[in-house]
Amino acid sequence: MITVFGSINLDLVVSVPRLPGPGETVSGPDHQSFAGGKGANQALAARRAGADVHMVGAVGTDAFAELALSNLKSAGVDLSTVRNLDGATGLALIGVEASGENQIIVASGANARVEAAWLDQVIAPKSLLVLQGEVPANVALDAMKAAQLAGAKVFYNPAPVPRMMIEELVSATDILVVNETEAEEVGRVFGVSGDPDDFCAKLATDDRLVVVTLGAQGIVAWQKDRVIRLRPPTVDVVDTTGAGDAFCGALAAALDNGRELETALKYGVAAGSLACTVTGAQTSAPTAEQIAVMSEKVENIGAFTT
Repeated sequence: MITVFGSINLDLVVSVPRLPGPGETVSGPDHQSFAGGKGANQALAARRAGADVHMVGAVGTDAFAELALSNLKSAGVDLSTVRNLDGATGLALIGVEASGENQIIVASGANARVEAAWLDQVIAPKSLLVLQGEVPANVALDAMKAAQLAGAKVFYNPAPVPRMMIEELVSATDILVVNETEAEEVGRVFGVSGDPDDFCAKLATDDRLVVVTLGAQGIVAWQKDRVIRLRPPTVDVVDTTGAGDAFCGALAAALDNGRELETALKYGVAAGSLACTVTGAQTSAPTAEQIAVMSEKVENIGAFTT
């Protein structure tokens, strides 16, 4: 069982010829709205990848709340612990250029008022708690501590990287997933470069898996004395929004289902690759069947012990 404690948003997406610079306005022909939020994205991705998923979070009392939850409901994610709080639902404003690269501004809304106490009676021993960086850091840390007390494992994707408490958050984490930019930000706190291998060597332990995602270059993962490098298959990139969330959701689902580590990582890479071929964060999350097929095309380019 996977419990996701995180953000629930509505995404407003505009396709633009190029992303704007500071003080610049760039026009796009139209806009689309999608259910989003990194917590909800990863919950949906894990559910589509074959896991039973319980979502813990909050939406507002505005017109966006129902839209933000629609995909989770349709997919069968357990929403019994999602609260409706007075005020606005979280909102993300996303620009996507022709190459698929994106630029995102997030208004937290109800996500800023989630409470770790909502996890009581939800987290079970040997389950997996999945968190991201779009809820307050102190609340995320309380949630991690609750998971540890319950005998659950903590899967943490600090996106965006919090401005405080990152050392405590990483210390309470069993599975840490970052991209290259996040590795640089987190690495500075620990006095290590953002080089993926340096970062992993510093933070991976006997009990902590550390994964750095490298976009089209794949991933590097360290745990104990084991290093795994994977290269993704070539795909036609349409929109990279949600690729990281698809990776995290599929990896969490594979681990929760008892997959061996390399296989689980291949499932994550496959899901992230597939997500790049479809517009939107949640709409791009692939199914378990699609992931399994694509995982056969993920190349191991260096599994060894240090």
